[in-house]
Amino acid sequence: MDEQERMVEAILFASAEPVALRELLGRMPHGCDPGEALARLRQRYQGRGVQVVRVGEAWAIRTAPDLGFLMQKETVEMRKLSRAAVETLAIVAYHQPVTRAEIEEIRGVSVSRGTIDQLLELDWIRLGRRRMTPGRPVTFTVTEAFLDHFSLETARDLPGIKELRQAGLLDNRPPPGSELPDLEGSEDQTDLFEEDDEEETEAADNESTEAEEGHAHGAEDDTRNAPGTGGDAGDP
Repeated sequence: MDEQERMVEAILFASAEPVALRELLGRMPHGCDPGEALARLRQRYQGRGVQVVRVGEAWAIRTAPDLGFLMQKETVEMRKLSRAAVETLAIVAYHQPVTRAEIEEIRGVSVSRGTIDQLLELDWIRLGRRRMTPGRPVTFTVTEAFLDHFSLETARDLPGIKELRQAGLLDNRPPPGSELPDLEGSEDQTDLFEEDDEEETEAADNESTEAEEGHAHGAEDDTRNAPGTGGDAGDP
């Protein structure tokens, strides 16, 4: 192991957070090549208990994934995210860079300020560039802390739809609109509606006939009771 590898190893080992290449370049003596040293160091750590891993644009020393069970005795305080926060985080991760309006459009509901603040406080999302659209809305992207927490090199390593379905995290049902509605029995329903229309028409005709008969009877009564008509009207 040459001197540059030793320096890179010492910096990564002592740092609690992933270290960017430009930061390594700024710490090491002039003329050093931290990129080449990282490549050799990463190869050297293959198969060992700890590995040199890439986290976004930075580098860190992490425990080998197959030895993670040895760390289970550590006490970790878990903060459970709300459903709104989980959905918002997933949208940012899969659609970044994404604006707040786009998040609300995908979710179908508004995003509260508290949900965004919680993810920003956890350092799992950050503010990105502003869109060159009216209002210049700010965008959101995931952070290196998010990638480090989920052991991802880049956001492109996120599981796809097929992998999520195999893991049981998504329904195997086709998305809405992909199946045509069942049209069986539509003719029967049409006949039923036609029968209902005929019954309503017949009932309306009966009501009209009854109304006319009632009007006719009323006219006859008025004629009988009018002065100068009938036998009783001429009596003194």
